[in-house]
Amino acid sequence: MSDATDTGPVLAADGTPLKRSLNRALRREKLRALMLIAPLLLFVLVTFIAPIADMLFRSVENNIVEDTLPRTVVALESWDRMTGEPPDEAVFAALAEDLVIAVETKTHTRLGSRLNYEMTGISSLFRKSGRSVKRWDLATDGPFREKFIELDEDWADVGMWAMIQIYSSRYTSGYFLNSVDLQLSPDGIAAREEDQRIYITLFKRTIFMSLTIMFSCVLLGYPIAWLLANLSAKASNMLLILVLLPFWTSLLVRTSAWKVLLQQQGVINDVLVWVGLVDDGNRLIMINNQFGTIVAMTHILLPFMILPLYSVMQTIPPTYLRAAKSLGATNWTAFWRVYFPQSVPGIGAGCILVFILSIGYYITPELVGGTKGVFISNRIAYHISSSLNWGLGAALGTILLAAVLLLYWAYDKIVGIDNVKLG
Repeated sequence: MSDATDTGPVLAADGTPLKRSLNRALRREKLRALMLIAPLLLFVLVTFIAPIADMLFRSVENNIVEDTLPRTVVALESWDRMTGEPPDEAVFAALAEDLVIAVETKTHTRLGSRLNYEMTGISSLFRKSGRSVKRWDLATDGPFREKFIELDEDWADVGMWAMIQIYSSRYTSGYFLNSVDLQLSPDGIAAREEDQRIYITLFKRTIFMSLTIMFSCVLLGYPIAWLLANLSAKASNMLLILVLLPFWTSLLVRTSAWKVLLQQQGVINDVLVWVGLVDDGNRLIMINNQFGTIVAMTHILLPFMILPLYSVMQTIPPTYLRAAKSLGATNWTAFWRVYFPQSVPGIGAGCILVFILSIGYYITPELVGGTKGVFISNRIAYHISSSLNWGLGAALGTILLAAVLLLYWAYDKIVGIDNVKLG
């Protein structure tokens, strides 16, 4: 008769089932690892994820109209702008009540500024009306329709009321439409005035100039990186110091230096006139245009192309080229068929760095680009810091972010992001 076999669960030293004990240990290890990286995750969340989320929200947020004129917004729901007549007395009475409260809280000026982005003159209309409405007695004064129109004839403008009705919802696509030279109108989506269509041009210019700067950095940076990787250690270190030298100089100083070099009475034009290549009366215009922006930004961003290339080229054994030549390959064939394919990961990394950095630059284009060499980032900075149209600035930034992600996806499909290396 055979001995009975124990088929119960395997126990740990403390008497608990081994499987449960292992799962508990794994959970503790995962929790410990999570606690170690929690500060970094919190830092990324606060400094990177949260600002992007806030930008995405601001690009569609539009609660100022509904929060400032809540009664007016409700009363306007029954108004048909297609009749061509301004709203009835009930709407104007609601407007008077809302404006009295808005003047006390000083939010009517913010509302006027918001609507002024869509129709010029509304800001001054709300400011003027606010000064008068605060002296009205809502219980005895009236009818308010006549009082508002007597105060300013713009209150009888159907287009102005239609604009308030259109932008009365808490969320709007108006900022994104403005970003592509369109607008919300009483008749639907319409193109903006021809002299106001600037953003599509700026987007095209930004992409074109960023790609040009990227290719310029490849052409100039590749031979320098090759020298760094193949010279002796002493010569390579000296050349590397020269490559890193721009990092030790202020960006404003470097940009200002290019202004001195490129202007018509600058150093480069003086040298060209002195050697007889350019007539003194026909000096080259190299500043306040696209050429000046490309030259200055290529100089500034060139180290970001050289360093990834150099780090990848250092890992390419020189014996590969000697082996190719020993098999009968020419210098060009050995370079193109053996050396260059191995340096492509460095080119990819440098191109991504330079392109993403250049597409968001705004200091250098502002100083040397004039009206022909500025980027879309200059308009984003203007709306954020000067015009305070944060919604439009956020929409422009969101479109720019989407364009970068789209190009990044295309690069991954064509080249493969796995082939990008920093060394």
